[in-house]
Amino acid sequence: MRFLRIAVMIAVLVVTGWAIRLFEDPAWQVVRAQQPAVKLDSLQGALGQGVTVGLLGGFRAIVADFFWIKTNSVWADNDLPATQTLIKLVTAIDPRPLYFWQNGARMIAYDMPNWRIMAEGGYDTVSKAEQRHIDQEQSTVAINYLNEGFGYHPDSALLYIEIANVYLNRLKDANAAAEAYLKAARQPDAPYFVARIYGELLRRQGRNAEAYAWLKQLYPTLPKITPGAKTQPSPAEIEMGMAPVVLERIRELEKELKISASQSFRP
Repeated sequence: MRFLRIAVMIAVLVVTGWAIRLFEDPAWQVVRAQQPAVKLDSLQGALGQGVTVGLLGGFRAIVADFFWIKTNSVWADNDLPATQTLIKLVTAIDPRPLYFWQNGARMIAYDMPNWRIMAEGGYDTVSKAEQRHIDQEQSTVAINYLNEGFGYHPDSALLYIEIANVYLNRLKDANAAAEAYLKAARQPDAPYFVARIYGELLRRQGRNAEAYAWLKQLYPTLPKITPGAKTQPSPAEIEMGMAPVVLERIRELEKELKISASQSFRP
């Protein structure tokens, strides 16, 4: 009798579960239909309205990586609006990685002008003036985007370098590029090459006296073998500093500026 009661209870539960399931699925379909799906647009709108991404907690890096993968997917399709939206969304979710800022700006400044020109018929169809206008528009968006990055990375030489590269390579503005390289060179994490590029841009603009003064100031700070010093820089540091190249530039400028041997730079 005990086993019979158990068997009957199991049978009743199975039948009840089956009966409930008949009503459960339609009920859930109704509920789901009334609930808005969690979509990219809704998340972007929430972020734009000031909802803190701190709610993501420790998952913000994972979520940002997910959206970066999505960014590369739409980028591969040359989808300009979606790419630009996702680029900004990624750094809104997690602004900490410089990688997002750098590569997002490169997509905006270098790839998107090409997409726009090709969409309008190609380089043979679009006038040079219109091409310059498109470059100007996209470069402005990229520079503004990088400037937002300073709110999270105020002392980053790499962001200044990206801005300088946009001015130099896209807008052909050596003066603005030089100013950005100078700001980069003054940051504590600046690579050695930045100061050399700044000096070279001064020379290109005919500002030889300024370039000479800058390189003379730069040379003593570069890693090099110093006789009698207790510690010496590594070969890799010496190679990156390229002190001999800087000294060569100083000597070239002395000839151009007609500086006498007695007044020449003595390291």
